[in-house]
Amino acid sequence: MMRILVQITLLILLSFSVKAQDWNTNFKTAKQIATSENKPIILVFQGSDWCAPCIKLEHEVWSTATFKKYAKEHFVMLQADFPRKKKNALPKDQAKANGYLFETYNKNGIFPFVVVLDSTGKVMGQTSYKKTTPENYIKELNSFLK
Repeated sequence: MMRILVQITLLILLSFSVKAQDWNTNFKTAKQIATSENKPIILVFQGSDWCAPCIKLEHEVWSTATFKKYAKEHFVMLQADFPRKKKNALPKDQAKANGYLFETYNKNGIFPFVVVLDSTGKVMGQTSYKKTTPENYIKELNSFLK
């Protein structure tokens, strides 16, 4: 029993210490970085505290070493989070900015929703959660680039 408790504790601590990405949350900044570094923007709409597929995508793709390494070199990661719990509420200006992105790029209200944009904000492709490997997810994201 003690062994199980130790393992659970270690898993919980590890989950807090692993951060998926250096997420941008400002669209203007993301576009500036994308322009200066000649990279596409990966815009991710998620409900970090209520959307099960969003949480799976976080654990199965975004937080993997494979994806983090690739993304750092090839993408500008932009997050538009829509938490529901009061304790996770975003500042009003961030919630408003995410709402603008939602109205512009996620009119069907899909969660998670992943939009590949060029540096000007033009949509190049879109996808969502899929049970797949980080390598295959990278291939799919790259398939939208022209």
